[in-house]
Amino acid sequence: MRKQEAAEALGLQALAWLVANEDLLPVFMNASGVGADDLRAQAADPGFLGAVLDFLMMDDAWVIAFCDTIRAPYESVMQARQALPGGEQVNWT
Repeated sequence: MRKQEAAEALGLQALAWLVANEDLLPVFMNASGVGADDLRAQAADPGFLGAVLDFLMMDDAWVIAFCDTIRAPYESVMQARQALPGGEQVNWT
């Protein structure tokens, strides 16, 4: 599996985890401005999945809870984010 495909799969898992989280989903929806229809419509968009991972990485506790749920290493969220559009490391020198 290509790196981006694996990252998209993890992004989808993060989105599913968010949707199942009654406390956190409204926070994500308010912060991103998306509605329920948008969640379904944009679930296949790598840029949107990157935004989901960006949101998740705002709080270490969220990353830990998500990764513990799917039994993934904590660094996998950052690695997946880097493989999606907009997540590249920028070198300013």
